[in-house]
Formats: sequence, structure tokens, C-alpha cells
Amino acid sequence: MAGDLSPFRPIRSLFGQMESVASTASVADTIEAVYRQEADKLWRALFAFAADAEIASDAVAESFAQAIRRGTAIRDPRAWVWKSGFRIAAGELKRRSRSVDLVPDGSYLDPEVDTELLAALAHLSDGQRAAVVLHYYADASVRDISRRTGTSQLSVRANLSRGRKRLKQLLGDRHG
Repeated sequence: MAGDLSPFRPIRSLFGQMESVASTASVADTIEAVYRQEADKLWRALFAFAADAEIASDAVAESFAQAIRRGTAIRDPRAWVWKSGFRIAAGELKRRSRSVDLVPDGSYLDPEVDTELLAALAHLSDGQRAAVVLHYYADASVRDISRRTGTSQLSVRANLSRGRKRLKQLLGDRHG
């Protein structure tokens, strides 16, 4: 409507802007609801994945910040935030080149956290560690893990199987 000389053109423009603002508010409300439901669980899963509270905190914050910036481009904010959180944490682990000790210093740990298990998780590949943590900690199904990590269900099953096998080698029968 570039040549629209209608007297209603400014009103149409104003309604378009109002719809955009309403849509943005709706997206922010949705992401806030996801944050309230998932942020703590995501942080704990990322902490188990990275064994570093700073990486977990940064990944959670950045994944939600990116979700807000992307707005309506995200179809499933919950799955997207989990997927991006794990990707951000994995990227940070790679950046640090995993030369640092992945067993946390203990200051962030719950009394029930098994540091031996966290140390064993550090010996798994990123894919195996993500699959194991999401399956056993976040109680996610293979299908849900696939959506959250952006990998195929076949890859998730393979990572779960290999991760379990490797953990059994590392921990023996102490952890079932």
C-alpha cells in the first residue's frame, strides 16, 4: 500500500504498532512463565552437565536473554531455552578446553550431591552427558531430549546407552 492516500493510513499504522507491542508483551509473558517453571531445573541440569556453577548461571541467563530477543521467532520457548542452554554451556566448556578440573569446589553443592558421580559425568562426551543428565535428572523422555538438544532420537538413544555403559565402568556397581 505504498500509494495509499487513504485518511485511515495513519490509523492502520498505529494499529500495526499496537499489535506489535501486544505481541511482544505476550512473548515476554510466555518466556517469563517458562523462566518461573524451568529456570531452577535448567540450572541444576546445566550444573550437572558442566560441573561449574558459573557456566550454569551464565548459560541459563543467556538462553533466556536470547529467547526474549528472538521473540515470536521461537515456536516452543521451553524446548528452545533448554536446547540453547546446553549449547551455550557446551560452547563455554569447549572454550575453556576442559583443561580445568570439572569437579566443583563444593561451595555450590547440595549435601545430597554425589561428587563422585559429577566427576564421572565429566568423563562422558557432551552428547552423552547431556542425554544422561536430561534423562535421569530432568526426567525427560528420549523424544523430549531430542527436542531439547536438537539431535535425533536415535542419537539420544545411542548417547544414553554409551553414557550408561561408561558410567558403569567408571563407578562400578556403587550407583546401580
